[in-house]
Amino acid sequence: MGVKVLNPGLSTTIQDLGRPGYFHLGIPVGGAMDRLALRAANLLVGNDEGAACLEAVFLGPVLEFTKDAAIAITGGEMPIKIGGVEQPSWTALSVKAGQTLSFGFLKAGARIYIAVAGGFDVPLALGSRSTYVIGALGGYKGRALAKGDELAIGEAGAVKEGRSVPERLRRRPGTPAQLRVLPGLYWHRVQEQSGRAFFEDQWKVAPEADRMGYRFRGGRPLHFVEREPPFGAGSDPSNIVDSCYPYGSIQVPSGTEPIILHRDAVSGGGYFMLGTVISADMDLIGQMQPNTPTQFVEVDMATALAARAERATLLACIRAVLASS
Repeated sequence: MGVKVLNPGLSTTIQDLGRPGYFHLGIPVGGAMDRLALRAANLLVGNDEGAACLEAVFLGPVLEFTKDAAIAITGGEMPIKIGGVEQPSWTALSVKAGQTLSFGFLKAGARIYIAVAGGFDVPLALGSRSTYVIGALGGYKGRALAKGDELAIGEAGAVKEGRSVPERLRRRPGTPAQLRVLPGLYWHRVQEQSGRAFFEDQWKVAPEADRMGYRFRGGRPLHFVEREPPFGAGSDPSNIVDSCYPYGSIQVPSGTEPIILHRDAVSGGGYFMLGTVISADMDLIGQMQPNTPTQFVEVDMATALAARAERATLLACIRAVLASS
């Protein structure tokens, strides 16, 4: 097969770049929480950038390789050991048949990505190998990995061992993490002073932070503009008549704790949306641990588009560096 799971860690799933095109049916895009890290891991081992990798949260798995392979681990900072010997991250590494890949305790970030040359060979589900656990869809039997699982590896070409992504091209949240936000269609529901306070206050990631969404606490509650609730909206001032939820949108139930909807979030509901985190910053959220200090920064569309272009340039630089190494 290629890889045997000796210990799955806290939560390890197969992820790729997701399954766009089904959101209108209630099936989220899914895929890697940190797409840049997954792309980089795949590039290091010569895969297509969207090949299936393992995404491990907070605690790495223990994997036994049953055949020789080339691997790369990117994302959060977590000591990597092959056969008990520590190895560098963001680097193409070789593993021999019979050797074990294991990890030390997480030092920074929240998620690591384990790529293997050839990719993890599991069946496609709606065009993607990503695991959507809540829907029991994709990945390995639609669930997180468990002890004893065996994963097949696809065919791979030659990989140059030792090539790496320079530190300057690795992106991580700062302290405090800054998340840029476009105010949303329902911004008019919030009183002006309260809206300003949302951006002035410092928030912290709550323990309820997963692939569906990240909850934040610590800032002042929102105060809403008085209204007569429209038919079907409900009595809570944060309620609206059901609407679609964009990826990255921020809902604030009862105006108290913002929730950023992430990869496996629902596609619609009855809470208003304060705004949307720009696409260039969504990867950063995937690397934020509980209690991470966070500042929301208001931006306009021009800034959001410029940030997206900067992220594309960063990815192009990674491609260029690895192509020349």
